[in-house]
Amino acid sequence: MRLAFMGSPGFAVPTLLALLDAGHDIACVYSQPPKPAGRGQTLRPTAIHDFAQARGLPLRTPRSLKRSEEQEAFAALGLDAAIVAAYGLILPKPILEAPRLGCLNLHGSLLPRWRGAAPIQRAVMAGDVETGVQVMVMQEGLDTGPILATARTPIGAEDTASAVHDRLALLGAELMVEALADFAAGRIAPQAQSVHGVTYAAKISSSETRVDWAAPSTAVDAQIRGLSLFPGAWFMMGLDPRAVRVKVLGSRLAEGGGAPGEVLDRDLTIACGTGAVRLTLLQREGRQAMSARDFLRGVPLQPGDRLL
Repeated sequence: MRLAFMGSPGFAVPTLLALLDAGHDIACVYSQPPKPAGRGQTLRPTAIHDFAQARGLPLRTPRSLKRSEEQEAFAALGLDAAIVAAYGLILPKPILEAPRLGCLNLHGSLLPRWRGAAPIQRAVMAGDVETGVQVMVMQEGLDTGPILATARTPIGAEDTASAVHDRLALLGAELMVEALADFAAGRIAPQAQSVHGVTYAAKISSSETRVDWAAPSTAVDAQIRGLSLFPGAWFMMGLDPRAVRVKVLGSRLAEGGGAPGEVLDRDLTIACGTGAVRLTLLQREGRQAMSARDFLRGVPLQPGDRLL
């Protein structure tokens, strides 16, 4: 089929690759424009931008699809379908209606739970034991379209959002290729989402990233794993003016109790409001992530110390 692909981050790359491997004609790739990143604020293209250029695919990076010129250029592609995966821009009605089969979106949750921008992180942070990917026919509402296909995966007790993200990206690529073929052939029909159990996965805010040691250990553990690897939960070690900010990217529930933030042993078991967590992967500012054992070699933390 003749397709447009619309995506931006690494989550979308396996799906674009799978469509190419299946023999589809990618008439154009759409991705968000390069954005300033890093300390130098140099413009950094998206993962899909890089992939499209490496494969020599036609590429467009509009800042918006609301202008009539963009909508006319999209319609002129003569598409059978547009495939969308974490694109990040709103698709106006003329865009949604231009392809013969419409626009099919790959979403990283089991809808209607976790509609919105950060479904994978929110699922882990909420302590969900299962999530998945779904292919839906897009409508003007936020992730409200009817469902064509679903693939599920458990969320393990030590799963991070990063690990779940990678599993869903691969599951979603296979699912999209199969759903597109079945939908085009009339073998599957869109099924309306349930009106019950709707939740929204708002974008992660900076105010949610600092670890609150006074929270229950289950909440602290879920926050750490849900924000790993990006943007990363963090705490302060030491007192001003020599306090050091540390990201914690891995944890597990542990036995123990004490004052919130108290270091309980040399395995980096930390007391929470109730219960405790053991920190397994940490990263000081300007350094690489390392195991708790390696972290402690350069940091004089002792039982009884407090993390803030």
